[in-house]
Amino acid sequence: MSLPLDWLIIGGGVHGTYLSHALVQRGGASPDRVRVLDPHPQPLDTFWRVTGATGMTYLRSPGVHHLDLDPYALRRFAKRGAGRRHARFVYPYDRPGLEFFRLHTEHVVREHRLDARRERCRAHRIERAETGYRVETDLGSLLTRRLVLAVGLAEQLCIPRWARALAAHAAPRVHHIFAPSFRREDLAGASSVAIVGGGISAAQLACALAAAGTEVTVVARHEARVHRFDSDPEWLGPRAMTGFTRTCDLAERRRQIAAARHRGSMPPEIASALRREARTGRVRWVEAEPLALDAKGDRVILQLDRPPHAVQAERVVLATGFDSHRPGGSLVDDAALDRLGLRCAACGYPVVSARLEWGPGLFVSGPLAELELGPTARNIAGARAAAERLVAAA
Repeated sequence: MSLPLDWLIIGGGVHGTYLSHALVQRGGASPDRVRVLDPHPQPLDTFWRVTGATGMTYLRSPGVHHLDLDPYALRRFAKRGAGRRHARFVYPYDRPGLEFFRLHTEHVVREHRLDARRERCRAHRIERAETGYRVETDLGSLLTRRLVLAVGLAEQLCIPRWARALAAHAAPRVHHIFAPSFRREDLAGASSVAIVGGGISAAQLACALAAAGTEVTVVARHEARVHRFDSDPEWLGPRAMTGFTRTCDLAERRRQIAAARHRGSMPPEIASALRREARTGRVRWVEAEPLALDAKGDRVILQLDRPPHAVQAERVVLATGFDSHRPGGSLVDDAALDRLGLRCAACGYPVVSARLEWGPGLFVSGPLAELELGPTARNIAGARAAAERLVAAA
């Protein structure tokens, strides 16, 4: 039997990819003793698909948050070679253009051979082993001394109850913006699109479609909420996090996380672009609660709780985000609740140590770490914060 790995990371998105980089470069792990399990063909595959679906042009994250270890690496990359030709930043905080960020990410993956640490497969079962953990995958069993669960929310779409029946049977007229089957280009032939949701994804998609000549109606439960980030910058440092980590009541931590997140919001430049499209008449913003979704001929009809009471369009896109319950599906459910007996808070999320350890040698990152890392746990900043904890535990 082969020797166990030092680190096995389940999840190959922003978090898993960055952790595999940091554990080798800063944690002293041997590259051939670190593996990332991911069913997708390339690192950050879901991230690229989701951001492309919305029509994003600039990230919401500051320019110091990326997949290289030095916070200023992206700025240096912008001054040479291909990076210089494609560098794009938006004021303030040097938020990078999406394509430039992608070019830099591909550079980091290539330069540090992060692809060589990936196994394209899905994990199905976690068991304790004498040396740590045994993980059953599509490709067989893997033994590891330490295991990291770096799974995200991408596989649990939030589809409102009123939309479920038609969303399941009316494709391609009803889409969820983050569904693997959705492509923004597929809407090109539609003369009218209704978008349900009032956050950054809905706004970006509305602007992208309007620019292409499509008539767009955004149906949101509230007016446009404008915030530069999805939580205030103070949550990246001690100003907010000191009090958070001193709070022993996990229900109170959950309340603080919920209060800190600017759900359904968008940064100022997206709000400005949306207002410009509204002035041209290409985008209409309707504040109402959807009640039902019906198909009639070649139209889809949204029934609303207030005037105009109904919106008709050729296509409907649900920009309603992800379900917020604990991610990881049956893999994490089985490990947490049955076989490993790991501790969870009342909200269902892991109760972990300061070094993000959920069980002996079993660590978490991303949403699973948010009761320890706070509201930024899911973001690129959360990946960097998680890496610091795991490197210290290495």
